[in-house]
Amino acid sequence: QVQLVESGGGSVQAGASLRLSCAASGPTSSNYALGWFRQAPGKEREFVAAISRAGGITRYGDFVPGRFSISRDIAKNTVYLQMNSVEPEDTAVYYCAAGRTLIPTTLTDYEYWGQGTQVTVPS
Repeated sequence: QVQLVESGGGSVQAGASLRLSCAASGPTSSNYALGWFRQAPGKEREFVAAISRAGGITRYGDFVPGRFSISRDIAKNTVYLQMNSVEPEDTAVYYCAAGRTLIPTTLTDYEYWGQGTQVTVPS
């Protein structure tokens, strides 16, 4: 069992930076790759980024611009999503997830999900 708790969301102006955090816990949580998805109103949940268990491999969704960066603090068992120069199109609920494969990139690759954190960028 893996528990995931996201934080760092909120309402920010376009052009600002935001860092989302996701703390993973559970006896086997360090054995999982971690990733971020997002879901905008009326849209499907889409892959944003993933990072391997040891943090050495990262993947980004096709739409993800160079403004986003994923990182992982192994000691804290926490994954971060750094979002720079946010845009109204980034408005969504951002979910953290844990999966067993080396670098999971699809919804079905992930076994555990957090509750999500809302990011709002007013236009």
